[in-house]
Amino acid sequence: MPAKILVFVPAYNCAGQIGRVLDQLAPPWVRDLIAKVIVIDNRSSDGTVGVVRSRIAARGDGFVALLQNEQNYGLGGSHKVAFSYAQANGFDFLIVLHGDDQGTLADLRPSLEDGSFAAVDCLLGSRFMAGSKTPGYSKLRLWGNHVFNALYSACLFGRVRDLGAGLNLYRVSALARLDYARYPDDLTFNCVLLAAQMIAGLKIRFVPISWREDDQVSNVRLVRQSFRTLKIALRALVRRRSFAGLEHRRVVHSVYSWTQIDG
Repeated sequence: MPAKILVFVPAYNCAGQIGRVLDQLAPPWVRDLIAKVIVIDNRSSDGTVGVVRSRIAARGDGFVALLQNEQNYGLGGSHKVAFSYAQANGFDFLIVLHGDDQGTLADLRPSLEDGSFAAVDCLLGSRFMAGSKTPGYSKLRLWGNHVFNALYSACLFGRVRDLGAGLNLYRVSALARLDYARYPDDLTFNCVLLAAQMIAGLKIRFVPISWREDDQVSNVRLVRQSFRTLKIALRALVRRRSFAGLEHRRVVHSVYSWTQIDG
């Protein structure tokens, strides 16, 4: 029986890009391999919701659904909603495809078509390995990412090729083994998730992807983000045995509520 795969598109104030992301779902191979797509809007203040709703209405096939968080939970919070949705609805795998059109779903197509994705718990896109393409990235930014990848590799005793590209595939049953509700709700969610996955001994494989910097608006505050990222690596090294059970959030939500508003 083919794996039941969900695509999760986190969206926040990306009205100018989300339509192009949804265009990636048009080729026939997508419907052949993907069971459903959910766009999770994190309380956007621009026209993101309107764009998604019009695309859903134009399709008219129920393939894409639009969920909206009850409040702005951050990127990590949207991941938690998607992970819980995947578990509750019986999906085998979940693909994360960011709504700002930096990544391309087609980069995962070879692994999906040959079935190799099913041999691992996490198939993670890397912007910084052989075969990757990063148009628009400065040399300084590339160097900084390589430094952090090396640092995390040393702290986690395993090769890390990217701390958090927005194109990843996860085995849902493996996610259920992690206490991801305690992970940060901000952009460092992926760093804690990756550290927890490696400490738990999950099977992880990195694959090269293309990642663009065109008309995206970054929400990253570079210096603050760098310190938080460094702190997570050191915490994983020093508190390796207890890391998975630690509370990593600055604000604790008892529940991450959402409403399906279309699809």
